[in-house]
Amino acid sequence: MRFLHTMVRVHDLDASLAFWCKGLGLIETRRMESEKGRFTLIYLAAPLDEDHARSFSAPELELTYNWPDADGKIETYAGGRNFGHVAYEVDDIYAACQHLSDQGVVINRPPRDGHMAFVRSPDGISVELLQRNGSLEPAEPWASMANTGSW
Repeated sequence: MRFLHTMVRVHDLDASLAFWCKGLGLIETRRMESEKGRFTLIYLAAPLDEDHARSFSAPELELTYNWPDADGKIETYAGGRNFGHVAYEVDDIYAACQHLSDQGVVINRPPRDGHMAFVRSPDGISVELLQRNGSLEPAEPWASMANTGSW
């Protein structure tokens, strides 16, 4: 058995791609559009997984965008929190959080411990960021920052 991908449904493809690619730095590895099924699938990989994902279609994050129906209505999704979360290892958790914050992303659980933080995608998917190789020394403004919302 091997891990292939995690799928999350998205409402706004542009906002989602801005979050996952511009914000978190994931790379689009492939895309599929189905006129008959009325959906778009976009597969993303972390930079260190890109070559493997392109060769083996894994490990990836699949963004599923269901097109509006004939009346222009978009299906409503709820319960991003009950999905759990996806986790990514980062080189510098403080720099990653600052970059996301600069993009307008709320840091729901700041990296007070220099090791772990949580943010949410535009569709409410909880994303855990973990510091590669242990923890950084606690640093401000993160060390004294309170949680915001749920994560």
